[in-house]
Amino acid sequence: MKLIATNRQAYHNYEILETFEAGIALKGDEVKSVRLKQVSLGDSFATIHQGAVILTNCHIAPYSHAYTKVDTSRQSRKLLLHKREINKLIGAVSRKGLTLIPLKMYINERGYAKVELGLAKHKKAINKKLELKERDIKRETARIIKGRLRS
Repeated sequence: MKLIATNRQAYHNYEILETFEAGIALKGDEVKSVRLKQVSLGDSFATIHQGAVILTNCHIAPYSHAYTKVDTSRQSRKLLLHKREINKLIGAVSRKGLTLIPLKMYINERGYAKVELGLAKHKKAINKKLELKERDIKRETARIIKGRLRS
């Protein structure tokens, strides 16, 4: 597995409940850009439209040696999932008010570009602060245990 891009802010802003692996429908020169790691998942999200999962706002840079120089970097792209997975996502997003967030993009062993989607619930600001505080406490106790704390 060759990791292409990760969405590190997703774990900070969202509580990931479940993950799904989805293929992504790309055109010829977009595949070459993905292989060159010219991808950003920063502001992207997935929606469900007419029974299909669509990846929106994912930036794939145009391939520099492409014949056509049309900029389709922020174009919406279809994600490939099984029908039962799509039905499960439709139910979760509509009933529980959850969001589909791309967590990482990679190329699997067979050479296909894949996106790991997370079914996520948005964190509130208080929860983020508590999480940072807990992480600091754990780090401080680890320092004390190791005896590296200088007072």
